[in-house]
Amino acid sequence: MSISYMTQEGYDKLKAELDELKSKGRDEVAKAIAEAREKGDLSENAEYDAAKNAQGMLELKINDLEKVFAQARIIDESQLDTSKVTVLSNVTIENIKSKAQLTYKLVAEAEADLKAKKISVKSPIGEALLGNSVGDIVDVSTPGGIVKFKIVKIAL
Repeated sequence: MSISYMTQEGYDKLKAELDELKSKGRDEVAKAIAEAREKGDLSENAEYDAAKNAQGMLELKINDLEKVFAQARIIDESQLDTSKVTVLSNVTIENIKSKAQLTYKLVAEAEADLKAKKISVKSPIGEALLGNSVGDIVDVSTPGGIVKFKIVKIAL
């Protein structure tokens, strides 16, 4: 079992999504199945088959989220050390070749959101950065080959 470290915000968001799927999501699927059932013969009822399929997919998603939720641990950001890259670190890196700088926050897989510059600790960049310090140069494996980044800053 792998523990997934999250912020309180990420934990609350996951719990809200899970609660929504269990209540509203299940109610909507049950209603769709009941409506399809009323239309008669189930052996050739495409709506019924689709509703049952949607029910299976919903339960699978609920099961997956429950696994993440069961393994989630909330991290207190005030207890984090900024001398090394850890989960929840804001890391500014510089591409050695292009000199372009980027800042990312390393988060649990369930919280990853590239638009918000939150990357998973299990992503290639996240894995390469973890445990390193300011000034370290890390190699990140990308589809285009190895890219070297220098860690410029670590913050919370």
